[in-house]
Amino acid sequence: MQTRRETLRSLTIATCLAAAWPALAQTPAAPAAPAAGEGDPAVATVRKMTDALEAALKAGDVRARAEILSGPMKETFDLPAMLRLGVGTRWKDIPAAKQQELTAAFGPYLSATYATRLGAAAGSSFAIDPKSEARGAGRIVHVTVTDGSGDTSPVDYVLNADNRITDVFLQGTVSEAGTLRTGFSEPLQEGGADGLLAHLKKSTETMLAAPAPKAK
Repeated sequence: MQTRRETLRSLTIATCLAAAWPALAQTPAAPAAPAAGEGDPAVATVRKMTDALEAALKAGDVRARAEILSGPMKETFDLPAMLRLGVGTRWKDIPAAKQQELTAAFGPYLSATYATRLGAAAGSSFAIDPKSEARGAGRIVHVTVTDGSGDTSPVDYVLNADNRITDVFLQGTVSEAGTLRTGFSEPLQEGGADGLLAHLKKSTETMLAAPAPKAK
């Protein structure tokens, strides 16, 4: 049985990203934050995503949750950038046509992954800081996740200059993109781009086929 802290951690995947954070730090200076009263577009992006997460929490099974998350994730995440980070330096060696196939398969995979995690996060809520923080050419939006028992955990959304999410960090160190890289390493090593594509499709099918929990 998961502890309350593990339940919160299920909203992001565990493992640290070695390359993404330094790369963000080396990019040009970020644009100035919006003036008071004008709203913060980075915060608006994250709010759209957390609203979708809260809505998906009310769905009965993984497939229903994934359907709720799919559209908002396409709008708020920079899926090609996240996939490139997950693949790492091997990305440049993959033919363009195969890159497009991988990108098309990655969106459903990520939606199914988040939908699966939400199965262990019933009752969670999200409080968003009203102002984002500059980070390189992009911004960070700080979110506090509270589970059904009242325990809290910080989650940081990293956005690029276009206010699209490129990574998600738990407690400043646990990276979504880093875990993708770990999970993609074996399929890439064993089967190259075709191996990764098969992994994405098979994993998505398996997650979406999970039965709804039995009513107590």
